[in-house]
Amino acid sequence: MGSKAIVLVSGGMDSAVALAEARAAGCACHALSFDYGQRHRHELAAARRVAEAGGAIDQRVVVLDLRAVGGSALTSDVLVPKDRPHAAIGAGVPVTYVPARNTIFLAVALGLAEVVGARDLYVGVNALDYSGYPDCRPEFLRAFEALARVATVAGAEHGAEFRVRAPLLTLTKADIVRRGRALGVDFALTHTCYDPRVDAGRVLACGRCDACRLRLKGFAEAGERDPIPYAPGFSP
Repeated sequence: MGSKAIVLVSGGMDSAVALAEARAAGCACHALSFDYGQRHRHELAAARRVAEAGGAIDQRVVVLDLRAVGGSALTSDVLVPKDRPHAAIGAGVPVTYVPARNTIFLAVALGLAEVVGARDLYVGVNALDYSGYPDCRPEFLRAFEALARVATVAGAEHGAEFRVRAPLLTLTKADIVRRGRALGVDFALTHTCYDPRVDAGRVLACGRCDACRLRLKGFAEAGERDPIPYAPGFSP
């Protein structure tokens, strides 16, 4: 096993593929997940499944109550948008944006990297994310690397170079499905939906929120069927 890496693992399909990419690059991966007050906690169970199946050497779950900040449909009572056209999903910043979330998450990842001696921080952001979310854009990732050089003892005192690795950055969802399959990712373990329901112990994706619609479009364009269950009345 080569260098160490911190991989942000949310339980979604993108983070699962990012973990697989880090492993394929020969990294010893420390998975990092967050219990940040998200409305639906199913993603934490998915993150555990993804970290274990993806070969992470450990997984840490950090508790951060971002409900105290609010401002997002994922951490407050703001309604999750449904049935938006694909063109609208990529236009502007949606209400599912959690203020400064990736800045906060990467800051914690940077601290953990300094503690365990890792220099690579893997995130699963991609083209469809950074079209709407400011903290998924390439300029943000490069700015964070510059911050890391002056914000840590390893960087400021010892010249360590921290890198934010975003191997999915320029990929579409279909590309991510194909790449995940090539790397052996089991997408049935992942959770994407912003507004799922539970029926007889099964977590059912709504199929109508932005996350579901982008996911389903990716599988369809890749010529595959999404393996996760959806709510009755919705057929992917």
